[in-house]
Amino acid sequence: MLSFVLSRLLRAFITVLLVMTFAFCVLRLSGDPAQILLGPDAPQEAIDAFRERWGLNDPILVQYWAYLRSLLSLDFGMSMRDKSPALQLVLERIPTTLQLTVPALILKIGIGIPAGVYAALHRESVADRGVIMLAVLGFTMPSFVIGLLLVLIFSVTLGWLPSGGQDGWIHGILPTLTMSIGGVGILARFSRSAMIEVLGQPYIRAASAKGVSWRDVVWKHALPNASVPIVTIVGFMIGSLIAGAVVVETIFAWPGIGRLLVVSVANRDLAVVQCLLLVIAGTMVLANLAVDILYGWLDPRLSRKSGVH
Repeated sequence: MLSFVLSRLLRAFITVLLVMTFAFCVLRLSGDPAQILLGPDAPQEAIDAFRERWGLNDPILVQYWAYLRSLLSLDFGMSMRDKSPALQLVLERIPTTLQLTVPALILKIGIGIPAGVYAALHRESVADRGVIMLAVLGFTMPSFVIGLLLVLIFSVTLGWLPSGGQDGWIHGILPTLTMSIGGVGILARFSRSAMIEVLGQPYIRAASAKGVSWRDVVWKHALPNASVPIVTIVGFMIGSLIAGAVVVETIFAWPGIGRLLVVSVANRDLAVVQCLLLVIAGTMVLANLAVDILYGWLDPRLSRKSGVH
């Protein structure tokens, strides 16, 4: 078990390092922060002083080495725009983003998995076809299209809900629904496919032939075996909670991490963008690590193949 976890941690560290390196290089090749933050009319003396202040005149390898040394001391840098610690700006926005992402994840799991299981148990019925149709519609529509449609219906046409901002729980309804609809469709589709595949296995027919009640067949035999692919999708959704908030927070002017990322990229606020990407990459890596470990508990056969005992 220990060697399995250590190997996954090493892989996670390499993944985060590669993401961090790629982001570092791309950000410095995509534009001059001095000209963007100071404006096109800023005098050359001010631009030179700004670049000297933030070490932008150094070769990129020197900048990268300085960045790595600062990370080792848990220094994520200062915001060029706000002159505040980048980590502080990110941590301040996390609770606001979680106000949307956690309820959205609960809706995805609480609606998508039961809907998919129900459709599999009533295959070829009207309910099954309805679930398939709604699932395909949900996960094929981009989140910005879903968000705009919800605003058009519930804000512009009906006037029931606000179209943006953050001033009470009611402002979070539309962005939460926008983030959850696609995930509900994905989970419903995969849950249905996984259950149908498991229900067709010989051991399910054998359990039914032995007189085991259908409820026990479903809950004790089918669902545990169908849970492995479902856990994969849920793990991916947990890992992409923050990354998935970028578009939605921009549409609804929600002051969370996603909106901070958009603003920071536009202003080439290097330290903040790098810190945000580290948080996003770290979240995804930890979610994948948790899924790998959970596999061993759900399916002992996978544990033996991976060397988990």
